[in-house]
Order: sequence, then C-alpha cells, then structure tokens
Amino acid sequence: MTAATATQQTGTRSRRWTRPAGTLPAGLRRCAVPLALLILWQASVGLGWISTRTIPSPSQILTAFWDLTVSGELAVHLLVSLGRVSAGLAIGVSAGTVCALIAGLSRRGEDALDALLQMLRTLPHLALVPLFILWFGIGETPKIALVALGTAFPIYLNLFAGIRTVDAKVVEAVSTLGLTRGELIAQVILPGALPAFLTGLRYALGVAWLSLVVGEQINASSGIGYLAMTAREFLRTDVIIVALIVYAILGLLADLIVRVIERRALVWRPAFIKE
Repeated sequence: MTAATATQQTGTRSRRWTRPAGTLPAGLRRCAVPLALLILWQASVGLGWISTRTIPSPSQILTAFWDLTVSGELAVHLLVSLGRVSAGLAIGVSAGTVCALIAGLSRRGEDALDALLQMLRTLPHLALVPLFILWFGIGETPKIALVALGTAFPIYLNLFAGIRTVDAKVVEAVSTLGLTRGELIAQVILPGALPAFLTGLRYALGVAWLSLVVGEQINASSGIGYLAMTAREFLRTDVIIVALIVYAILGLLADLIVRVIERRALVWRPAFIKE
C-alpha cells in the first residue's frame, strides 16, 4: 500500500466518522423536541395554565405509573390483556391465513369467500358488541372474539394480495422444472407472499390492541382497558394516560418483534442485504 493510498483511506474514514464541531449526536437531536415538549408541559401545569383535571403533569403520570407498578396492579392487568390479545390474535391470524389461501389459490375459493369477507370487514366493532354478548355471554369469549375478528381481515387482505401478485414469470419458469402444484405453492408462491403476510401481521397487531380496548368494556374486571375505565369513574386522568402509554408501548414492541422476524425471514430480499 502506497503512502498516497493510506492517506486517502485515512481521510475517507475521518470524513465518515467525524461530525462538525458544535453539533449534537443524532440520538440527542431526535430527543431534543420531545424533551422540550415535556418541559413545556410540566411548566404549563405548574404555572396553572393547564388544569390537572384535564391533563396531569408528566411528574404526576410518572408517579401514577410507579405506584401501579410497585403495587403490582399494573402487572396483573397487563398479563390479563396480553392473554386476551394472544388468544384472539392466534385465532384471527389462523382464520385469516386459511381464508387467504383458499381464496388466493383458487378462483372458486375467491368466489365463495371474498365477497362475504369484504362485507364483514366493513362492520364496526361497536356494532357487534351487543350481538357478541347475546351469542357468547359476558365472559372472556366475546373479548377474544372481537380481537380475532379484527385481526383476521388484515391478514386475509395482505396475504391474498401477496399470493395474487407473485411474479407470473417466476411461476412459469419454475413450473418447467416438473414441480407438482403442492411443491410450487410451498416453494414459490408462499415464500413470494411472505412479505405481504408480515405486513398484514403488523397491521393485525395494531388492530388487536384497538379491538381489546372495545372488548374490555364488556363487563371486564381486569385488564388495561378495565384499569382505564375505572380511572375514568374516579377522574384519575393520570391513570388513564398511563394505560394509553402502556398500549402505545405494547404496540411498538409488537411491531419491533415483527420487524426482527422480517429481517431474519426475508434475508433474500435486496432490501435486507447488508452493505
């Protein structure tokens, strides 16, 4: 290696890793605006510009979160909600996947299922609550059923679209290798539709928590939604906001899990090839 080459590489590394003087790291720059808003929020409540009955201060919310955590109440409600979401999500993802495979891989299956599912997915959850109470009672079943119903449609729509948008030229080329229809579906069509399925799973996870909020209003005695409903009756806006923050964190964690699965399962895609 010549001295000129070494000097050039050193200069390239220096330009790549150094930042201009007086600038903050990227992480601090991203946190600057949220931190400024929190300080402004706390100051506005402290100065009496905002009523604590309307919006409690960040310190009050943090205190409520700490009290609920130390007492174990938050953990109990969280575990109950996670159990309901997990059960409903398992049922909804399974049902949506089966329906998408039937409709996506067969014209007759599409004619039999697609119109019915398109009508069902437009029904609002709140309109179904009275029927679910009549059909399933006021126990855990209607809560899980609402989550299952809400999560089935994102899976169905995205997986159906993924199956139908697999490149026809790839399917035709692989067909010349003498694969059976089952092998073609398992080795070509389903892997090609996997990105769409994972996108639907991300949507389904978000819908699952929204459905649970509605479901936990049905004669619930535990769960994050029940915690928020009870806090509303006692005008505890700090506890309500804690419940909302917990929902937001759970939704973010669920999305991150799916992103990790995407990076591991879709390494063959150009978008996931590391430089």
